[in-house]
Amino acid sequence: MNETRRFLAAGLLGAALSPAATAATPAAKSDRAPASAGPGLLTVNGQLARSNRGPLDPALDQLMVKHGLAFEKAFQFDSASLARLPVTTIEPTLEYDAKVHRLGGPLLTAVVEAAGVAPGAAVMLILRAIDGYKVGVSMADALAYRMIVATSIDGAPLSLGGLGPLWAVYDADRLPAFKDKPVKERFGLCPWGLYSIDVKAA
Repeated sequence: MNETRRFLAAGLLGAALSPAATAATPAAKSDRAPASAGPGLLTVNGQLARSNRGPLDPALDQLMVKHGLAFEKAFQFDSASLARLPVTTIEPTLEYDAKVHRLGGPLLTAVVEAAGVAPGAAVMLILRAIDGYKVGVSMADALAYRMIVATSIDGAPLSLGGLGPLWAVYDADRLPAFKDKPVKERFGLCPWGLYSIDVKAA
C-alpha cells in the first residue's frame, strides 16, 4: 500500500461521505429493514436476504459508479449499526511500521450475516476500498482467518486519511497461511478504507 494509494483514498472518501453521496434512500417496501440513521460507511450488496436501501443511484452514488458497481438493493451500515455487533480484537504486526497494534471491530462474517447472508454460505466476498482496490475472499476463509471489519486501532477510531474508517483485516501473526511471510506480503486480502462488499456465488 503506497503513498499514492493513501492520498487517493483520503480524497475519494471525502467525496463518498459527503451529504449528497450518503443520503439514505427512503424504504419503498414495508419488508425492508430500517434505513441507517447516520452516514453510510459500508454497503453490502449481492446475494442478501435483507436490504435497507434501494438501487444504486447513478447521480448520487458517484464513487460506486466510478468503481463499476451496480445493484437493485443493498444493506448499508452506519457507525452505530456496526457498533451494535460484537467486537473482536486482534493484535497483528502491521506492515506500515512493523509494530504490533490492537485492532477491534466486528467479525467480517458477522457483518455480512447481519446483512442477510446465511452463516456458512458458499459465497465470495468482494471487498472494495475507496481507492478502487478490490480483492475476493471466500466466506469460509473469512471465517477461518477470523477476519474483522476493524473500526479502531489501539483504542482510537480508525481515521479518514489513515487506514479507516473501516479495514478488513486478520491477525496474520497467528495464521499459518501468512505468519512465515515477510510482513509486507501478509495483507494482500486486507483492504483498508473498506466501503463495499459484493456477495457473489462461490
